[in-house]
Amino acid sequence: MADGTIGSSLRGRLDYQPIHQRPLLKLPDGARVAVWTIVNIENWQPTKPMPRTVLPPPMGQPLLPDVPNWAWHEYGMRVGFWRFHEVLSSRGLRASFALNGSCCELYPQACQAAFEAGWDFIGHGFVQQPMHRTADQKGAIAETIAAITKFTGRPPRGWESPGLTETDETLDFLAEAGIEYVADWVLDDQPVTLRSRAGNIVSVPYTVEINDVVMTAIQQAPADEIFRRGRDQFDRLYQEGKDIPRVMAISIHPYLTGVPHRIKYLEALYDYILGHDGVMMWTGAEILDWYKAQIRKDG
Repeated sequence: MADGTIGSSLRGRLDYQPIHQRPLLKLPDGARVAVWTIVNIENWQPTKPMPRTVLPPPMGQPLLPDVPNWAWHEYGMRVGFWRFHEVLSSRGLRASFALNGSCCELYPQACQAAFEAGWDFIGHGFVQQPMHRTADQKGAIAETIAAITKFTGRPPRGWESPGLTETDETLDFLAEAGIEYVADWVLDDQPVTLRSRAGNIVSVPYTVEINDVVMTAIQQAPADEIFRRGRDQFDRLYQEGKDIPRVMAISIHPYLTGVPHRIKYLEALYDYILGHDGVMMWTGAEILDWYKAQIRKDG
């Protein structure tokens, strides 16, 4: 594939196009914002270092198995996930379900609940580790797609790499495997088309801002940050969406926002958003289909 003009293959994936200099996209019924929620569930392997930690190791000496930090995450699957399920279901909302492929066997009840709720299953690696540390990316992608297909009866259309990590070849591998959209490219408020050696693949706007890993695990913000920051994010996108429609992502993890002292702020954010007209509460696949229909019409 031809490289970009500034020495990075990433730049060769898409052209620079300011948001106000594009063909105008239109949401149904004059809506201003499409909001999608990404619920992330992961396989943290007890015999390996944890993807994140809440409790530093005693005397600075990492120990395996890392019981407290593994259990911190496991709480999310045993309890926190079910809070998410209730919050979304009680409001008639469906999520995009970003899961490690191995979670289909590890957490079958959670996966079944998401399936029955009509959530959009998307690949999130086979286990929770960076794509750079995955010895056989093509194999891991194929294994993830196979696990989700076996569980749901259909292959996932979307993909979110663990930690949003990609190598120069990841996008090509994903497109070759039939993935239609990715959430790794956090660079726009609208979907954009990315080039791969297997044809085009769409970037659906994801977020590292309204993302509880960043707010809670990294920045250690107060419990209500997802509401305060989410409300402010929505307000600006809603204002701008009057002229140019926008997409807003809310990325949540059961072990973070699914805990008792944070869950009410997620509820408050959804209730705030739902109090506005002109909002489409969609999944990633629905945003993809809307975008593809728009660009076909313009093309």
